[in-house]
Amino acid sequence: IGHPEIFPLLLTAKTQEIFNCRPDEDVTEENCFKCIKKEDIIQDLKTRAKTSDFHPLKKVILEYPEEELLLVYDPDFQYGQNFYIVASEEAKENFLKSLATAEEREEAEENTEETLEVHKPWVSLGSEKEVEEESFKERDTKIKYKISRVRRKFGAPITFSDKNASDEKDSYAECTAYEDETFSIKMLERDVGVQVVPKLRETSTQTKWTYPKNASTQYFPRQLSDEAKAETLSSETLKEFLTAVHIRMEIALQQNEIMNVFFDDWKALAEDQEGGEPDVYLKAYQTFTDVQYLKNRTISCVRWHPTIYGIIALSAREQPSYEEQVNLSNKSLLHQSVILLWSFFDPICLQLVLKAPEDIYCFQFSPSDPNIIAGGCVDGQIVLWDISKHEEKLLSAKPVADEITDLSEDEPSAAAAAVTEQSRTEPPLVRHCAASSTPYCHTKPITDVHWLPCNSEDNQKGGTSESRDENHLQLVTCSPDCSILFWDIPSIEHREKFLFEKIKEEKRSHMPLDVPDTEDVDLSWKPLIKINLRERDTNTEYGPTRMSLRELQYHYKPPGKAKSLSARRTPIKEKPYTEMSALSSKNLEVLENISTDFFVGNEDGEVVYSQWKKKIDTHSAKPVSQKHSQKYALHTETINTLQKSPFFKDIFLSIGGQKFAIWKEGFTNGPILQSSCSAGRYTAGQWSLTRPGVFFIGRDNGNIDIWDLLKKTHEPSYFQNISKSIITFISPSSASEEQHFLAVSDNLGVLHILEICQTLCHPSSNEHASILDYFEREVKYLK
Repeated sequence: IGHPEIFPLLLTAKTQEIFNCRPDEDVTEENCFKCIKKEDIIQDLKTRAKTSDFHPLKKVILEYPEEELLLVYDPDFQYGQNFYIVASEEAKENFLKSLATAEEREEAEENTEETLEVHKPWVSLGSEKEVEEESFKERDTKIKYKISRVRRKFGAPITFSDKNASDEKDSYAECTAYEDETFSIKMLERDVGVQVVPKLRETSTQTKWTYPKNASTQYFPRQLSDEAKAETLSSETLKEFLTAVHIRMEIALQQNEIMNVFFDDWKALAEDQEGGEPDVYLKAYQTFTDVQYLKNRTISCVRWHPTIYGIIALSAREQPSYEEQVNLSNKSLLHQSVILLWSFFDPICLQLVLKAPEDIYCFQFSPSDPNIIAGGCVDGQIVLWDISKHEEKLLSAKPVADEITDLSEDEPSAAAAAVTEQSRTEPPLVRHCAASSTPYCHTKPITDVHWLPCNSEDNQKGGTSESRDENHLQLVTCSPDCSILFWDIPSIEHREKFLFEKIKEEKRSHMPLDVPDTEDVDLSWKPLIKINLRERDTNTEYGPTRMSLRELQYHYKPPGKAKSLSARRTPIKEKPYTEMSALSSKNLEVLENISTDFFVGNEDGEVVYSQWKKKIDTHSAKPVSQKHSQKYALHTETINTLQKSPFFKDIFLSIGGQKFAIWKEGFTNGPILQSSCSAGRYTAGQWSLTRPGVFFIGRDNGNIDIWDLLKKTHEPSYFQNISKSIITFISPSSASEEQHFLAVSDNLGVLHILEICQTLCHPSSNEHASILDYFEREVKYLK
């Protein structure tokens, strides 16, 4: 700035070496300039082109009229770079002249210094002492004052007021000095010495010691003479004594024979009450696995047969990565999607194999007809099976050992052949008899399935009330696509026609059975009601993974038509909320006293408490949603369990991530009990079917935590390792009053059947009341 003839330039080490202008060697702060020939610079521009450091100033260099340019070293970066070029001949001469003038001035200063050194040195004549005596020196110690202020007054606002100067004398205010009486008090001085002297006291303690002496005591019975003995035995005093006490003596002898009189009843009672800790365990009963269907697969759902003892069903699915879960269309068709049924009596051989179009995520037996099974697929389809034709096979399942003993003992080879033939027998394959239509089902995997209760009303004639098959509700499904669907059960004719068309299509096109084909209008299975869990105001979506509903109690007005034979064979269901369905509602009446509330657990670990009932708007006469959702963000991961207590209708258990919580329906302050964050993840859980305060939780390390709220509420009462892999599902069952089982599946495709010990099965006399009182105390405490 102010020097247009100066152009700053950055020279790299290579350029400095070429032109011999290296700092601190060729050029220094004293000798900071160097003349460079213009031809050398032009040659460098031709050789290195744009890589040359002089390329930014190419035009300036070519227009310079003289043969040499002045390059100046700038160590202080006065012009922004380590060098700069003087591109004007006049500026070049001025710069060189200024350097010459500076050198002459330095030489003159050096000569002056040499002249001064020639002068004589100064000799002291005593004047410095006079100067020192006249100088002022501080001898007294200064007093230090510390001014402090109350902490609360720091930063407090200061208020100033105006004062009229004309009111004061001479129109100015003076702050005159005054004497402070605090420092004018006269005090007497005196010398006082204080010394503390401890009091001394001498005491002594002496124990009296005596010499030890040996002492002994001996007694001997008094001996009577023969005359004294005869006189005592014949005396009347002895006879009266024996007559008075012989009855009591006889009773005492009898009691000694009957019971031990030295037995301590109080001590025995304490032992019965304490008795040490009882043995709490889950005893391994059986283990199920299958190489063909369960290899490299995880068990997704486990259910017990509601009526047949020893029959258990499970579904398996692949262990997909996150990308495969997002894009289900890339699913491999090499494996078979099935539900497997096993029996306790034959753990090696499968009893039934239910084929499905896709992997089954969850399924449920129908409570009214256990031969009907509904399953939810990973592609969002709902599938139905009917195993009524194979019910006799499940009932006749016997142990292999029993069948061998029934044969003749003289034919061992026949028995071995029977066992071999039985082991080679393939289990029956059962096709699904109904499947939902693809455009109307869920768009993501069905994560939970529930059967609605089957309630019917008797008419005045004592007969069962009538209902059309296509209008009754039986199934509820949920999916992370933010929807809950209500389904009816197709009639028997519909299911038979569906199965016939499937077999016919399979034979005609030789297509695999797992490819669904329900595009025909007659065979379509559509949901009756759809609930979208979205809030329009905030665009909030709740992707449900688990749901928990109260029992629906509903009735209907019986029509005048007689029902067909097929309608009598199917379970009767009614449709309660007609304003939510597009179908006919002439035979239905809306009830206002039923519960429409439900709990939902979503993918984000949130528990949502909402309702789906609608009301009729008085102005538009249209149904309007009145959902009032309450969201609780407690869990850190996806909710994998949301189950109602079998003993309390308004108590629910939620499990997800590293926490579990117990909720009370209608209480909006949050969970009444929540666990602390565990080291691992909770992956599954179930309430006990026999004890109100006991529930089981599966972990990712293969352990089962047993929580007993009567004993502890801050940590599990017991835990037991079941598997080396993640626990994926838990399902309890009560086979009898004395035998209870717990089915536990893992991520390796193995199903463990455990027998629950008596301590975890039999509740105490007042356990139900104690647990209920505990829940009420927690609710009162939270309020």
